[in-house]
Amino acid sequence: MSKKIGLKEAISIGIGGMVGGGIFAVLGLAVLLAKGGTPIAFLLAGILALLTSYSYVHLSKKYPDRGGTVKFINQGFGRTIFSGAINNLLWISYIVMLSLYASAFGSYAPNLWEITQNKTLNFHIYASAIICIATAINYYSIAVVGKIESYAVVIKLIILIGFIAIGAYGLIGNPSIAQLSISNWENPIKLFAGGMVIFVAYEGFELIANAAPDIINPEKNISKAYYYSVIFVIVLYIIIALVTVGSLPFNQIAKAQDYVLAEAAKPMLGQIGFTIITIAALISTFSAINASLYGGSKVNYEIAEDDELPHHFLAKFWNQPIGLLITAIATLILVNTLNLESISTAGSVGFILIFGIVNYVGFKLSKETNSNKGIPLFGCILCAVALIILIKQQLETNLVGVFVSLSIIVLCFILEWLYKKNETPTNKL
Repeated sequence: MSKKIGLKEAISIGIGGMVGGGIFAVLGLAVLLAKGGTPIAFLLAGILALLTSYSYVHLSKKYPDRGGTVKFINQGFGRTIFSGAINNLLWISYIVMLSLYASAFGSYAPNLWEITQNKTLNFHIYASAIICIATAINYYSIAVVGKIESYAVVIKLIILIGFIAIGAYGLIGNPSIAQLSISNWENPIKLFAGGMVIFVAYEGFELIANAAPDIINPEKNISKAYYYSVIFVIVLYIIIALVTVGSLPFNQIAKAQDYVLAEAAKPMLGQIGFTIITIAALISTFSAINASLYGGSKVNYEIAEDDELPHHFLAKFWNQPIGLLITAIATLILVNTLNLESISTAGSVGFILIFGIVNYVGFKLSKETNSNKGIPLFGCILCAVALIILIKQQLETNLVGVFVSLSIIVLCFILEWLYKKNETPTNKL
């Protein structure tokens, strides 16, 4: 018998999935792209997440399954080359997210202890080491992963809410508060594009879908878990963005882009505040890596079980799915070859496309799920618009990120087509 999940635990799964390493990794990037309009960029990304959560609510109620997003896509399209490719994209998007979290860890950690005199080398040592440690923990015990996650959610929320309270008080009389005025906002298209680049900071609410079969009183609690967690995180991110932009001059934010949240604690709390936020970032990113490694290997296993990946992926290595080791190795390669913006772009493109398709499934199956047809359709259209704007904006400033994103998508389709084409009758059983 699996342990039943109450509303409080379900909400914490959603919040824990979103407030992982995302906000620590992409806040500086968001300010760089949206300037004084950063809170609006987070709001726009949050609206897209909230619209998508409507589709997730109704699909989770109708088709509760530990496969979550994988099962919804198969429900909408059957087990086809298309659904297989999109599900594989979900797995690779987990790898991209892991790279983003490891990148944040590698940026924050040297502020506490510099291993060498070389800043770049320190980043690579820390980012690689944390992936190896988290992989070892996942192999050692899944129960330990769960314990780390439950403690980490509480610690990071206490520290972030403390940062907001003290930081908001520190805005009184701070000259940087003028940066929030409309004259310092980027144009609406850039604001929207900025919101979409950092959309990865919201993707974690989809983890509630995997827990749906275990949620007590699902008819009421599934919808509450999604909506409460997404709305709470939207408000949290907007206030964090307000405090950060109002505390530090833009040039200082640009200089400390990779660890800007810690830098924003300095005006009020000095070096102690900087250290506390750095520790919070390390705890958050470490717990996010732990949980995402576990989630990624589960997604990989589910896809293989649904015959959308070779059955070799059902094999076990040290009592864990082989996908865990493959996910860890792929993450190590990505984090050591791509920069933060390219990783963030690839993650956002992957998840916006997947969420657009889940919205389409929500629209297509609205009769079966007894839901409104218009909301998922609007969510699907908005995801398509977001993708176009994001790719267009990134083509001007980050060609590598766009190339990586599109290459991943094309590769998923090619590999799925080759697998289905060469599938033997034995595989199909």
